[in-house]
Amino acid sequence: MADDRRPAPDAEEVHLFVERMAMAFADVGFPRMAARVLFTVMSADEPLTAAEIGEQLGVSAAAVSGAVRYLTQFGMLLREPVPRSRRDRYRVPDNPWYEATITKTGLYKNFIDIASAGVDALRGPVTPGGERVAEMRDFFVFVQEEIDSLGERWRIRRAAAGHAPRADS
Repeated sequence: MADDRRPAPDAEEVHLFVERMAMAFADVGFPRMAARVLFTVMSADEPLTAAEIGEQLGVSAAAVSGAVRYLTQFGMLLREPVPRSRRDRYRVPDNPWYEATITKTGLYKNFIDIASAGVDALRGPVTPGGERVAEMRDFFVFVQEEIDSLGERWRIRRAAAGHAPRADS
């Protein structure tokens, strides 16, 4: 009879991955503690409580709490109640990159709306300032359209690879 169990991940190698990826994300402006929490949860086979995350990272509950709040706000972590407990556990949605970049695009709509108001305040794109703000607005419109297109292409690609859509992605 064959043994179907997978070997356990090497804890030190996983820790190195978490820290290196968190540093790479921090280098481009992502909060480092949030990145450490994200990649710790992503690397876990099961959802983790805040205490478990803190224990793995060697940090306080307060540090984990702030990072979890940040990540749940952007849909990169999902919070689930622990049955018969006041604690919650956290897991990564099936597709956090899609979740954070495609479904949370209100950011670009907000930029577009504010820039449009700026163009109006500057009396249109006929002045140098108005032209610059209109170009910024048009760029954000373009980015939004491209993100929408990327999301559709990503869904097609995942479906072609046999990944069924999940309710949380």
